Amino acid sequence: MLVLFGTKAYLRQLAVLSLVCGNCGAQVAHPLRKRTTKFTLFFVPLFRVSTSYRTQCTACGAERKLDSGQAERLLAGAV
Repeated sequence: MLVLFGTKAYLRQLAVLSLVCGNCGAQVAHPLRKRTTKFTLFFVPLFRVSTSYRTQCTACGAERKLDSGQAERLLAGAV
């Protein structure tokens, strides 16, 4: 059986922010990443299925999930 449809995830780094980690308490760099999952047909992305935002502490590796409003506020403060 040949599967001609599916999903593919795209990961994009939006910024590197200096934040205090909620897990280890260190003020270190946290990359802000956007993950977009798209539905594909014949390996061609057609439409977006989901979008999520995350930051990750570079000291301890803890990840924190953000909603789109939180991500936009962090990006506005970084500029």
